[in-house]
Amino acid sequence: MPSDQRPTPPPLPSQRRQERWGPPSQLVQVTPPPMPKQVEILKIEDISKYKNLLVFAKAVIEGYFSGKHKSADYGSNAEFAEHKAYNLGDPIEHIDWRVYARTRDLYVRRYREETDMAIYLVVDMSGSMSYQGKGEEPKFQRVARIAASLAYLMIQQGDKVSLTLYNEKIEKYLPPAGTRRHLHEIVSSLEFANRKQSSKTSLAETLNECGALFKKKGRIVVLSDFFEDPEQIFDALGRYLHRGFEILLYQIVDRDELELPDLEIASFVDSETGEQIQVAPMEIRKAYTGTMEKYIETLEEKSVENGVRFTQIHTESPYLEAIETYLEQRAK
Repeated sequence: MPSDQRPTPPPLPSQRRQERWGPPSQLVQVTPPPMPKQVEILKIEDISKYKNLLVFAKAVIEGYFSGKHKSADYGSNAEFAEHKAYNLGDPIEHIDWRVYARTRDLYVRRYREETDMAIYLVVDMSGSMSYQGKGEEPKFQRVARIAASLAYLMIQQGDKVSLTLYNEKIEKYLPPAGTRRHLHEIVSSLEFANRKQSSKTSLAETLNECGALFKKKGRIVVLSDFFEDPEQIFDALGRYLHRGFEILLYQIVDRDELELPDLEIASFVDSETGEQIQVAPMEIRKAYTGTMEKYIETLEEKSVENGVRFTQIHTESPYLEAIETYLEQRAK
């Protein structure tokens, strides 16, 4: 464009405000309504309002970012690439006003969008996930809501999400995609799985089967209680670590499973074999908690050794923990 035909720069923000509202002296100060608090969205007692998983996921994610005063891009990490001379029709909001203040020339900031990532949600739907503590809902119902919320967040961030539901074997697999229709399919699969839980589980075998399905390198997010041999789990994860996958493990547990319920006599049922025994929790609590602590310590140590992110999600406050853990991992 010839130098004598350079576009007239748009008014500075202060000029636009003055043209619209008049001089600053005429402005009337208005106190904005308070932002919704994230804790109000994420209260467990409010869960019953959201029977539909998709509605629930949307409420959780938007409530979280409202509480954090985040913008609607849900943390999208578009990378600044370069400046470009402003031309008529370029978005005004991308003008770099700091450069304009120094040079009196208009430049637009251009961004390079991150390559969309393939994220593989792997969700345990075995019998142990049906455990329901007193006054609580079944663990899998929480797991389904965590998975739906994460899928909603991931797709909003422009990533492609896959879903694998497993027990002894893969029960459902959805390849990675990032459309609204795909999100509906993920949510529908989780809702159906909530009504069709099986008995036994084998995460190691499932991960071995997934080797042929997880073709594009990306991030694997596993939601399970991991009540199986840690050696086998990490042996199966090794093939993905060798291929450069990022691994994030969410252990979903109930307080009763960590400490045993405070009862005189309890009937313990193995949810995966059906075996049943009656025992006084107080008589075995010390040995039980010691064994459980050692098991979790082993999972944590093996995760650190292998460069895997492991986090334990208690069913009292799962959504906030899960969202923040994922965003921390994504930001690395």
